[in-house]
Amino acid sequence: MRNEFEGGIQLGQTITVGDVFAEGDFVDAIGTSKGKGFQGVVKRHNFGGVGQATHGQHNRLRAPGSIGACSFPSRVFKGLKMAGRTGGSRVKVLNLKVLKVYNEKNLIVVSGSIPGAKNSYVILEK
Repeated sequence: MRNEFEGGIQLGQTITVGDVFAEGDFVDAIGTSKGKGFQGVVKRHNFGGVGQATHGQHNRLRAPGSIGACSFPSRVFKGLKMAGRTGGSRVKVLNLKVLKVYNEKNLIVVSGSIPGAKNSYVILEK
C-alpha cells in the first residue's frame, strides 16, 4: 500500500488553505442544498398555474393541470413533473472566485452562492 498521493502529499500530513488556494483562483463548491420539504408544482418546477384568476376559476390557480391522456395510453408517463419533495440534493456550483485567504486562521473567503445550510460541509475543488 502506498503512503504517498499525487503532488507528493504524505498520508497524515496537515494541509492548510494557503498550500492549495490563492487569491484570484476559481473554485467549484459542492454541497447538499437546503431541503424545502413537500412543495407544489409552481415552486418545484416553475409552472405558471392554470391561466389567470378570472372567468370563474375557483381553486386551480397553482394546480398542475392535466397529467395524462384519455383512453390511450390510459396511464400517466413516468418522470412527469409533479409536486413532491424539493431540495436536499447534491449541488455543484462552478467558477466561484476566491477573494481572500487567511493562512493564520485557515479560512477562505469565496464570492458567490455556496450550496447548503449554515454549518454544513462543503467540498471545494480547484
